[in-house]
Formats: sequence, C-alpha cells, structure tokens
Amino acid sequence: MNILMLSSTFPYPPTRGGTQVRTFNLLKYLSQRHTVTLVTQREGDVTDAEVAGLRDCVDHLAIFERPPDSQTTRILQKIQRFNRFLQQGTPPSVLNRYSVEMQTWVDNWVEAGKCDVITCEHSVNEIYVQPHFRKQLKTIVNVHSSVYATCRNQLTTGISENSFRDKINLPLLRRYEQNYCAKFSAIVATTQEDKIQLQEFNPNSEITVIPNGVDLVSFPNRTIDPGGHRLIFIGAMDNLANIDAVCFFSNEVLPEIQKLYPDTTFDIVGSHPVAEVLALDKKPGINVLGRVPSMAEYLHQATICVVPMRTGFGIKNKTLEAMAAGIPVVASDRGLEGLAVDAASHPLRALRANKSAEYVTAISQLFDRPHLRSELSHNGRQLVETEFTWDIAGKSYEQVCLGKE
Repeated sequence: MNILMLSSTFPYPPTRGGTQVRTFNLLKYLSQRHTVTLVTQREGDVTDAEVAGLRDCVDHLAIFERPPDSQTTRILQKIQRFNRFLQQGTPPSVLNRYSVEMQTWVDNWVEAGKCDVITCEHSVNEIYVQPHFRKQLKTIVNVHSSVYATCRNQLTTGISENSFRDKINLPLLRRYEQNYCAKFSAIVATTQEDKIQLQEFNPNSEITVIPNGVDLVSFPNRTIDPGGHRLIFIGAMDNLANIDAVCFFSNEVLPEIQKLYPDTTFDIVGSHPVAEVLALDKKPGINVLGRVPSMAEYLHQATICVVPMRTGFGIKNKTLEAMAAGIPVVASDRGLEGLAVDAASHPLRALRANKSAEYVTAISQLFDRPHLRSELSHNGRQLVETEFTWDIAGKSYEQVCLGKE
C-alpha cells in the first residue's frame, strides 16, 4: 500500500514521549512493509540531525514549519480561533497548528492519486482530511484519547486550567468529536473506554481498539532489585495531566510516606519541566531531572514507579514502560486504564491507589516486601511481552489500513 500519515507533532526521536511515541512506532512498523509518506511540522527544538533520522524511517518526508504565533497577534488570534470554534466547531487547539501550506500539499497528494490510505495520527490532524477523501481512499483517524472525555474528566476532578472556559467548551467538544469522526472510514482508539465513548457519538462507525506498546530493546527488564525507598515518575513535564499528577503526589502523598520512611526520594524524569514542576525540586527528597538520555536507566535505579494520574484518557506509555523495565508500579485508575492488572482472573501486575492513604498503604507494602516487588516485576514484564509490544500494535494497525479486523 501507499500510506500517507499525518502528524502535526514531530515524531522523532521516540523518546520525546506522548503522542510521538505511538506515531513513530506505528510508522516504523508500516514502513517495513509498505510505502509510507509522512507529513509533519517542525518546531524550534527539532534539530537537523533529528530530521535526518526521521527521513531514514520513511519513503518520503514532507516537513512544514509550525505556524508562528507572535506575542502581538496572540490575543487577537485566540479570539478569532474561539469564534471559529463556536461557529464551525473546530477547537482552538486544532486551529493553532493548522498550516494552509500543509493543507494544500495534502490535497494535491490525494488528488494526484498517490496514496491508498490516509491516517491521522491523533485527532488534531483530522482537519487536513476533506470529507470527500473518503470516496477516493481509506481514511483512518488514530484517536490517542477522546478530547471530549478528557475535558469532562478535568472538570469532574477539578484540575482544569480554566474551568469557566472548559464548561463552555464541553458541549462544543462533544459536537466536534461527533462531526470529525463521521468523516473517516475507520476509527482507532487506544482503550475500550475510549471506544465506548466514541461509539456513543458514532454508532455506525468501524472502531478498533489498538493499545500502545513498548520497545522492549529500549526498555529491557532489570537484572536486580535495588531495594531502598526510591520512587520515580516519568513523562513529559509540560503536559497538564502529568503536572497535576506530580504536584498531587509531591504535596499530598510523599510527605506522609516520608514520615514512615524518612530517606524516601522522588525522581521526576521527563522533558520540559514547567515552573510549577521545577519548584518541587526545593522540597525534601524530590529531584526534578528533566529530559535524560535513557529513561530505562533511571527506572532500573528506582524501587517503585508511581503513576498518580487524576486525568487523561488512554493507555499510559509510562505505565507500560515501567512494567517492561521490571519496575513495580503503583498507579491510579487513570494510570492503569486499559490494563488488566488486579482482577481475580489475572496475576497481580500492579497495585492500585487513588487516594493519598491508598498510595501510602500500597507503597509501604512494596517497600517492606521484596517478594511482592519481585511478583509485580515478573508479572508486569510478562504482560507487556505478550500483549503490549509495538509489533503487536503495528500488525493490528496494518489490518485496519488493509480494511481487515
């Protein structure tokens, strides 16, 4: 097949995290078997070496600059984008990345008949797919997480950056998600929960669940249990859900654990830590490390990986990566979404906690019981190996592209 993949975020190197990890690994799988053209945008932090690295992964790479958003016009542009959201239904988060040049390129590529399939890697790229494309070729949207469900969850949990704005946005996002999904031949979700949400809006749509995966070479199983009282969180630290998670854990959970285990440390590892996260470094035992060359190396040094997410939908790469590395995981419902870890019918693969006291109990159990750490380490790794590799995800994605399930 000739596959055209759209990704407004630059998916290389895959260590950038977030949506880029999923995009890169699916792209890597498909490019081994099909002709893949990638259209993406380049931001200021993307190096020429990274462009060259990504170019080696695909047959054809088209790169566009992300549209500028200067300080002098920013307020006016925000007002214009919100007005367009009200009138036409496209959210500002989609419009602020929109490139007319990229749209023209995509339109010309499709009109010239150069692709059999077009995939949108994350719903933010749906804007480039014209409704009539569906008559000419297979159109797929890979919904990393439902924007409507995420906004609703942030309002419910009280962690919205701007609750007044999000209350206005919520019904608009519902309309938007319903409308854009209708343009596509097929929809891909990362979890059953997202599929149910999307199916409610589009009962006649073909929706396939394809979970995230892990590169087992980049995240090898650890060889020894370091013991001790060292906690870790991994993830992009300019992401709202991750910021909320580490602030909640640092302020409400960690002090209670340190009363019981005074030498407990908490490493926050991930790129672009914002000021709110950097400020946590001043607290006893907390180390804000930013982007590191090898996430697995830091995971292997930790006693436990915590995933205290209170919002954000979809399977969390951070949870799967910790399990792949053989690190015992304590996580919330959101951090364990899409994973069978503690049902009676499955081996115990992680400990679940949502409230501060539940985290203290679970972490204490693991600090005190090496055999429990060993059990979670073994079972978590086995789960990833059998169900959550990028090879498994890639095969499923290929089937969707071929029109098979």
